[in-house]
Parts: sequence; structure tokens; C-alpha cells
Amino acid sequence: MAAKSLKPAKARGSKLREAEAAREASAAARIARAIEEDIVLGRRQPRERLVEQDLCDLFQTHRGDVRLALFELEKKGLVERIPNRGAMVRGLTPQQVTEIYAVREELEVMAVRIIPFPVAADDIARLEALQREHAAAIESGEMLRMFYSNLRFHQMLFGLCGNACLIETIDQLAQKVYGIRSYANAFPESLDQSRRDHLDMIKALRGAKRDELIALTRRHLKPSPAAYIKAYERRFGRAGEAASAAR
Repeated sequence: MAAKSLKPAKARGSKLREAEAAREASAAARIARAIEEDIVLGRRQPRERLVEQDLCDLFQTHRGDVRLALFELEKKGLVERIPNRGAMVRGLTPQQVTEIYAVREELEVMAVRIIPFPVAADDIARLEALQREHAAAIESGEMLRMFYSNLRFHQMLFGLCGNACLIETIDQLAQKVYGIRSYANAFPESLDQSRRDHLDMIKALRGAKRDELIALTRRHLKPSPAAYIKAYERRFGRAGEAASAAR
């Protein structure tokens, strides 16, 4: 009889472990998203330490949840772990930013170069809806809404190319530089230029003007790295790049 009772006990134990794993994953995802949004909005700066105990206190959780969250952010390229120093917001050097954006530019141009023309009216309509949401967020100063609507606009745009591998790679590289978006977004003229670029991109798609779309894609990437590099050198100096690279 005792042997028979082991099966229900094992089943209960398995379910409890599964429930705990699901809880940890959910908590870690919530923490990771909150930290990611802080980085996107510039509330956490490059090289800022992410102290596990401070994060535990902030999110009222234990270190296991925090470590899972930091691991996910590290995979995205937003956080780095330094031996004997712990985790910190990844501080991209000007050279790293320049290299990432050089690759992004070529990949994004590749995507718009292979978009099949003419683009369906429904796809144009979805892009227009995302553009209106982005413009409304700029007008109201809702920075987080602006970030996500801009992100969805470009995912929709590049998704039109139909190449799943290319789309995934573009997304992965974009994630690595989430933290530098806030530098350009601090300037109203940059936000207005972004809004006008989106309108011009839609116009180029509607008119099947591929050369214009390619030129807009290249231009649209310029403000963020330029603003970040300027702020980085103001804060750390040009010597800061060499010190960071040697770390």
C-alpha cells in the first residue's frame, strides 16, 4: 500500500516544481522588462551597476528571479557581467556603436531592397496606423509608448521583405542598441525628423519608389548613434573608450 501512495506524492511534487518554475519565469520576465524599459528611457545609464540585492528590494523578490532577469538581458546584449564586479548596463563604446550601426544599415537596406512591390493596401494601412500612434506619443510626450510604436513600425516595415532570417537578425541587432535610443529622443527636432521619416517611408512604399525608401532607411539610422557618441565622449572622454575596450 505504501508503494502505491508514492505515485500521487511524486505527481504532486512534479506539479509544485512546474508551478515554481513558471512563477520564476514570470517574475523574471516582469523584472527584465522593467529594467529594459529603464534602459530604453535613459533612467539607467551605460556602465551603471545592477546590484542584485538592490533589485531584490526594488521588486520585492529573491535573487533567483533577479539573476534570471539579468541573464535574459545579458542574452539581449543590454547587460554585461564583469568578473568580480557583477552586472551592469552594457556601456557600448563609440567604436562598437559605429560597427553595430554599419551592419544594421546594410541589413535594413537589404530588407527594403527585396520588399515585393506593389505593397498591399492592408499592409500600408497597418503602417499608417502605427505611424499615427507614434506621432501621437511624440505629441503627448509618452516616451515608452513612442518607443514601442516606433519598434512595431519598423518590425512591420522590414517584415514586408518576407525573409525570416533577415528579419530575426535585424531584430537582434536592434535590441543591442535599445539603450542608446534615449539620447536622440531627448531632442524634439530628432523626434520630429523621425515622425517625418515614417511618413516619407510610407509614401515611398505606396509609390513603389525603392531608391527613395533605401535613402530614407540609411538616413533614419543616423541620429541615435551620433547623439550617443557625443554624450559618451562628453561623459567619459575619448580615453574612456580605450579603457572600456581594455576591460
